Amino acid sequence: FDVLIACAFNFDAHSSELGSLGSLTILKARMNPDMHMSAELKNTGRGNMFVVFGEPDVEILDTGGTEISVKVNGVDVFDPNTGDIRSSDTKGIAAWFIDTDYNEESFFVRHAYFLGANDPYKSLKTALQAEIDEDAWATLYSDTSRPFERPAEGRIAVKVINHFGDEVMKVFGV
Repeated sequence: FDVLIACAFNFDAHSSELGSLGSLTILKARMNPDMHMSAELKNTGRGNMFVVFGEPDVEILDTGGTEISVKVNGVDVFDPNTGDIRSSDTKGIAAWFIDTDYNEESFFVRHAYFLGANDPYKSLKTALQAEIDEDAWATLYSDTSRPFERPAEGRIAVKVINHFGDEVMKVFGV
């Protein structure tokens, strides 16, 4: 066999550390949560039961002192209908989050950023029915995080969510 496909409704961060077993490549396929309700849903034949969602393309930026930043460049998604890998830039990312002191037990959102091809600022204003400070929004609508202290435990986690609700998390030693 050349590939092992592991299927689950979600994967924890530790699963990103295992991409192969010897020469055997391991692909993680996220099962569509609608499969829990398969008897209640109409079968249109158009939905994907499984999505192979790649790792985010992330850079850790060392600011030269005790602080670091994170830059997200995009994310890859495997299209099971065509067999192609769709690489997307930041326009394919709806939101991304950083746990700046990841403890390997739970992901705690300490930084949140929102991207996308549409105008999320306008959408947020409409949803909240309120004015939002444009300067404050500018710090959240970014592919590069604000600088933060290097964690004492030496680990951060980055979670990326695309516009389809697919999410992936990767842990980085810093």
